[in-house]
Amino acid sequence: MGLVRITLVLGALEAFGPLSMDLYLPQLPQLARSLGTSDALAQATMSVCMIGLGIGQLIAGPLSDRFGRKRPLVAGVVLFAVLSAVCAVAPTVEVLLAARFLQGLAGSAGVVISMAVARDLFQGVELSRMLSLLALVSSLTPIIAPVIGGQLARFMDWRGIFFVLAGIGAALVLVAQLGLRETLHEGRHTGGPLGTTAVHIASVMRDPLFVAIMLAGCLGGTAFFAYLSMSSFVLQGEFGLTPQIFSLIFAANALAHLGGAQVSRSLVRRFGTVRMYLSGQLAGAAAAILLLTATLLQAPAVAYILLLALYLGASGLGGPNGTTIALGGHGSRAGTASALLGMAMFTAGAVVAPLVSAVAGTSTLTLAATVAAGAVLAALIGWFAVRRRAPRADPSCGPAGIDPGATVAAGTEPGATAAAATASAAAAPAPAHRDATTVPAKTTGIPRESSASHTERLP
Repeated sequence: MGLVRITLVLGALEAFGPLSMDLYLPQLPQLARSLGTSDALAQATMSVCMIGLGIGQLIAGPLSDRFGRKRPLVAGVVLFAVLSAVCAVAPTVEVLLAARFLQGLAGSAGVVISMAVARDLFQGVELSRMLSLLALVSSLTPIIAPVIGGQLARFMDWRGIFFVLAGIGAALVLVAQLGLRETLHEGRHTGGPLGTTAVHIASVMRDPLFVAIMLAGCLGGTAFFAYLSMSSFVLQGEFGLTPQIFSLIFAANALAHLGGAQVSRSLVRRFGTVRMYLSGQLAGAAAAILLLTATLLQAPAVAYILLLALYLGASGLGGPNGTTIALGGHGSRAGTASALLGMAMFTAGAVVAPLVSAVAGTSTLTLAATVAAGAVLAALIGWFAVRRRAPRADPSCGPAGIDPGATVAAGTEPGATAAAATASAAAAPAPAHRDATTVPAKTTGIPRESSASHTERLP
């Protein structure tokens, strides 16, 4: 597969998460009025979908490790399309909540398997660059979707939005079926009964570096979901914005997130994944503290909106690098590891943020305080845990300093042994730079697996 085709296909599949949320985000207040329910239950239609997206990854990820990437992916996309139509005809908020949860379960296949496919094809810094490129493609969704949703609100209600989602799901079935080949070859399937999933989960969770990044992701997910679920009520309710203006601001903030991801992609070869990850975490914490300060000082709406954009830009800077570091030692278990990361982030945010909203209400202060708490705690974990445990590696190399361009010789089949990869790396020229802020990979207590990586570097 060509790089452009890989990027477009995986980016489209990874867009399930933002697509499920952002297209009808401007319609949340109207949905609450239409179904005669509260703002909290309207927000809950997003929460249950996020919980489904999180839990479903823990199902789809291990299934993709056992049966290959393509079959679970296509099944998930088909179910997503069907359940979107069910959401469109839901007669009550209770039925909508149930359908949204199942829709999230189905859509999780696209989110987690797209990351696993990327891990099959790339590793090290090239994986980080690929994930940043995916962020560029998938970030177009939260930029475009709210704008389209705001304009569609002129012609259709929230039910029409879900019919649109059903049509998009049907189109993605064709994308998954025709545009993606199997990337996990037979020799690398985990095999055995599905009960062995617990063994693979336990193996991944014994990696303290992975656990640290997962915990930071939980806190970052809480901050992000607070923004996602409260922003339409805060900006439209307290600042008096129309759905159309809100959708434009939401799109601009998504553009800031995209910009952060592309800054990461441009600089990661020079500075390495660990430094870029920590830079994003620290910048996000600083922006969140400024946001809370501006709220307490009753700064104007423009300051509030700009600081939200700054926080989201920092999130885009660190996110792909955290995923790269976490997945680096789990090649054949990439589906399971990706699922654990996604499940933790989605479910933590979907559970904690609505609880905070229910207790403290939906206001500028609640939103700012939740974002600040999540961002600061995530930065502390990054600084005191990830920085100490991340593998020492050259910025242009993969896990444990192995050059991704040298790990697989021409013609080597996927699933080549770690010994062969190490021998290939040993024959390669010594790296010119080392990341002095990290320690050797062996301190994680988990052997670093090697898997086939793409023989080309991303441009």
